[in-house]
Amino acid sequence: MTAGPMQSVKPRYTIRPLSRDDLDEVLLIEMASFSHPWLREMFEAELDMGEMSMCFAAFPASETGRGGGNNAGICGYLMSWLVADELHINNLAVAPGQRRSGAAKELLSHALKEAARKGAVWCQLEARASNAPARRLYEKFGFVGIGIRGNYYQDGEDAVVMGKTL
Repeated sequence: MTAGPMQSVKPRYTIRPLSRDDLDEVLLIEMASFSHPWLREMFEAELDMGEMSMCFAAFPASETGRGGGNNAGICGYLMSWLVADELHINNLAVAPGQRRSGAAKELLSHALKEAARKGAVWCQLEARASNAPARRLYEKFGFVGIGIRGNYYQDGEDAVVMGKTL
Protein backbone atom coordinates (compact mmCIF):
# COMPACT_ATOMS: atom_id res chain seq x y z
CA MET A 1 0.00 0.00 0.00
CA THR A 2 1.42 3.36 -0.94
CA ALA A 3 0.78 6.62 0.81
CA GLY A 4 -1.32 9.18 -1.00
CA PRO A 5 -0.14 12.66 -1.83
CA MET A 6 0.53 14.91 1.10
CA GLN A 7 -2.37 17.19 1.80
CA SER A 8 -1.60 20.69 2.91
CA VAL A 9 -3.25 21.87 6.08
CA LYS A 10 -5.04 25.14 5.61
CA PRO A 11 -4.56 27.64 8.42
CA ARG A 12 -7.59 28.14 10.62
CA TYR A 13 -6.85 31.84 11.00
CA THR A 14 -5.46 34.66 8.93
CA ILE A 15 -3.23 37.03 10.86
CA ARG A 16 -2.75 40.62 9.74
CA PRO A 17 -1.70 43.93 11.32
CA LEU A 18 -4.34 45.47 13.55
CA SER A 19 -5.86 48.76 12.36
CA ARG A 20 -8.05 51.49 13.85
CA ASP A 21 -10.97 50.06 11.88
CA ASP A 22 -10.69 46.92 14.04
CA LEU A 23 -11.00 48.68 17.39
CA ASP A 24 -14.77 48.32 17.90
CA GLU A 25 -14.43 44.53 17.70
CA VAL A 26 -11.21 44.52 19.71
CA LEU A 27 -12.85 46.48 22.51
CA LEU A 28 -15.68 43.94 22.73
CA ILE A 29 -13.15 41.12 23.12
CA GLU A 30 -11.12 43.19 25.58
CA MET A 31 -14.17 43.86 27.79
CA ALA A 32 -15.15 40.19 27.73
CA SER A 33 -11.61 39.10 28.63
CA PHE A 34 -10.28 41.38 31.35
CA SER A 35 -11.57 42.78 34.63
CA HIS A 36 -9.70 46.04 33.93
CA PRO A 37 -9.88 46.38 30.13
CA TRP A 38 -7.80 48.75 28.09
CA LEU A 39 -9.58 51.85 26.84
CA ARG A 40 -9.91 52.77 23.15
CA GLU A 41 -7.36 55.53 23.70
CA MET A 42 -4.82 52.97 24.91
CA PHE A 43 -5.23 50.88 21.75
CA GLU A 44 -5.03 54.01 19.60
CA ALA A 45 -1.81 55.04 21.35
CA GLU A 46 -0.35 51.59 20.62
CA LEU A 47 -1.24 51.90 16.94
CA ASP A 48 0.35 55.37 16.83
CA MET A 49 3.74 54.12 18.10
CA GLY A 50 5.04 53.25 14.66
CA GLU A 51 7.63 50.50 14.14
CA MET A 52 7.99 49.83 17.87
CA SER A 53 4.42 48.56 18.11
CA MET A 54 3.59 45.16 16.63
CA CYS A 55 -0.18 44.58 16.82
CA PHE A 56 -2.01 41.75 15.06
CA ALA A 57 -5.58 40.56 14.55
CA ALA A 58 -6.75 37.01 13.84
CA PHE A 59 -9.65 36.31 11.48
CA PRO A 60 -11.20 32.98 10.50
CA ALA A 61 -9.51 31.73 7.34
CA SER A 62 -11.75 31.21 4.34
CA GLU A 63 -11.70 28.17 2.08
CA THR A 64 -8.78 29.72 0.22
CA GLY A 65 -6.78 30.25 3.40
CA ARG A 66 -7.27 34.00 3.21
CA GLY A 67 -9.18 36.11 5.68
CA GLY A 68 -12.92 35.76 5.59
CA GLY A 69 -15.15 38.24 3.85
CA ASN A 70 -16.93 41.25 5.30
CA ASN A 71 -18.94 39.08 7.65
CA ALA A 72 -15.87 37.49 9.28
CA GLY A 73 -15.05 39.23 12.51
CA ILE A 74 -11.92 39.37 14.59
CA CYS A 75 -11.34 36.24 16.68
CA GLY A 76 -8.47 37.64 18.71
CA TYR A 77 -5.64 40.13 18.86
CA LEU A 78 -2.11 40.53 20.17
CA MET A 79 -0.43 43.79 21.18
CA SER A 80 3.36 43.90 21.56
CA TRP A 81 6.39 46.15 21.48
CA LEU A 82 9.65 45.49 19.69
CA VAL A 83 12.34 47.41 21.55
CA ALA A 84 15.89 46.91 20.27
CA ASP A 85 16.23 43.10 20.19
CA GLU A 86 13.40 42.27 22.61
CA LEU A 87 9.73 41.60 22.01
CA HIS A 88 7.40 42.39 24.90
CA ILE A 89 3.90 40.89 24.69
CA ASN A 90 1.53 43.42 26.25
CA ASN A 91 -1.88 41.96 25.59
CA LEU A 92 -3.30 38.81 24.01
CA ALA A 93 -7.02 38.02 23.98
CA VAL A 94 -9.43 35.79 22.09
CA ALA A 95 -13.20 36.18 21.77
CA PRO A 96 -15.04 33.96 24.27
CA GLY A 97 -16.63 31.83 21.54
CA GLN A 98 -13.24 31.25 19.87
CA ARG A 99 -11.17 30.28 22.92
CA ARG A 100 -9.29 26.98 22.74
CA SER A 101 -9.62 27.02 18.94
CA GLY A 102 -6.00 27.82 18.12
CA ALA A 103 -6.37 31.58 17.56
CA ALA A 104 -4.05 32.49 20.46
CA LYS A 105 -1.46 29.98 19.25
CA GLU A 106 -1.50 31.39 15.74
CA LEU A 107 -1.29 34.98 16.98
CA LEU A 108 1.61 34.19 19.29
CA SER A 109 3.42 32.15 16.66
CA HIS A 110 3.05 34.94 14.12
CA ALA A 111 4.30 37.62 16.53
CA LEU A 112 7.33 35.55 17.56
CA LYS A 113 8.26 34.84 13.92
CA GLU A 114 7.86 38.50 12.92
CA ALA A 115 9.92 39.68 15.89
CA ALA A 116 12.70 37.19 15.10
CA ARG A 117 12.61 38.28 11.45
CA LYS A 118 13.12 41.86 12.64
CA GLY A 119 16.09 40.89 14.82
CA ALA A 120 14.56 40.11 18.21
CA VAL A 121 16.43 37.51 20.25
CA TRP A 122 14.33 37.57 23.44
CA CYS A 123 10.63 37.73 24.30
CA GLN A 124 9.12 38.59 27.66
CA LEU A 125 5.60 38.96 29.06
CA GLU A 126 3.60 39.05 32.27
CA ALA A 127 0.73 36.64 32.96
CA ARG A 128 -1.66 36.65 35.89
CA ALA A 129 -0.52 34.16 38.50
CA SER A 130 -4.07 32.72 38.48
CA ASN A 131 -4.27 32.42 34.68
CA ALA A 132 -3.13 28.82 34.32
CA PRO A 133 -4.47 28.40 30.74
CA ALA A 134 -2.43 31.38 29.51
CA ARG A 135 0.68 30.22 31.33
CA ARG A 136 0.30 26.72 29.83
CA LEU A 137 0.02 28.24 26.34
CA TYR A 138 3.21 30.22 26.85
CA GLU A 139 5.01 27.18 28.28
CA LYS A 140 4.10 25.21 25.13
CA PHE A 141 6.00 27.89 23.19
CA GLY A 142 9.05 27.49 25.44
CA PHE A 143 8.46 30.36 27.85
CA VAL A 144 9.68 29.83 31.40
CA GLY A 145 8.91 31.70 34.58
CA ILE A 146 11.75 34.09 35.41
CA GLY A 147 10.23 36.12 38.23
CA ILE A 148 7.21 37.52 40.01
CA ARG A 149 5.93 41.10 39.92
CA GLY A 150 4.08 41.51 43.18
CA ASN A 151 0.76 43.40 43.14
CA TYR A 152 1.20 43.97 39.41
CA TYR A 153 -2.47 44.11 38.47
CA GLN A 154 -4.99 46.71 39.64
CA ASP A 155 -6.72 44.17 41.85
CA GLY A 156 -3.44 43.36 43.62
CA GLU A 157 -2.77 40.03 41.92
CA ASP A 158 0.82 39.09 41.17
CA ALA A 159 2.15 38.61 37.65
CA VAL A 160 4.41 35.77 36.64
CA VAL A 161 7.16 37.17 34.40
CA MET A 162 7.89 34.72 31.59
CA GLY A 163 10.57 34.81 28.94
CA LYS A 164 12.15 32.86 26.13
CA THR A 165 15.02 33.10 23.72
CA LEU A 166 13.95 33.44 20.08
